Amino acid sequence: MKYLYETHMHTAQVSRCASAPAEEQVRFYKERGFDGIVVTDHFLGGNTTVPVDLPWDERIDLFCRGYELAAEEGKKLGLKVFFGWEFAHLGCDFLTYGLDKAWLKAHPDIDRLEINRYLDLVRSEGAYVVHAHPFREDFYIPYIQLLPRKVDAVEVLNACRKDFENERAAEYAKNYGLKISAGSDNHSAYRQRRLCALGSDKEFGGIGDIIGAIRSGECSLEDIRP
Repeated sequence: MKYLYETHMHTAQVSRCASAPAEEQVRFYKERGFDGIVVTDHFLGGNTTVPVDLPWDERIDLFCRGYELAAEEGKKLGLKVFFGWEFAHLGCDFLTYGLDKAWLKAHPDIDRLEINRYLDLVRSEGAYVVHAHPFREDFYIPYIQLLPRKVDAVEVLNACRKDFENERAAEYAKNYGLKISAGSDNHSAYRQRRLCALGSDKEFGGIGDIIGAIRSGECSLEDIRP
């Protein structure tokens, strides 16, 4: 039996660009045969629904709402839900795993940090950072920026990106000896959509298990097409 885990998805409660609420996302992944998901909503300073003019603790409470609602629904349906976030910088996005709500509350205004300082800080505090879709191109992205000494892994299979972008990401990871990951970057619960995931022969009990599987390479990258 192969267990399936989503590493990159969003909820409408927190990510402004998402259309599916947390509860709907959980039901969607359960129906598609997944065993767990990591909620990686856009962090403060990114494409978020969280207002900028609230006290820090209130902003973090709102930011974590998508994850918390997903976790509640996951308990009902038997789908494991883990916590992470996507930190944005000039069109570059970094999936941050391994830190929690309490850590965020203890580090006010990290959304304002320059990207190198942010990556140095979270990794020094035990986070595992995956550079998401590093070769994405769009009208609002001024240039492609690679930071191979500041991340732990590269998302080389993303369901929303073109094949050549994923291929360039894989070459980038190989050239710099970085670990590899896969995720859907899912903002909706469209039933016929393509999904990308981590596959494992072992069940994951927490975010640390997902980090360990990426770090060790003891997982497969799954490309699931309708």
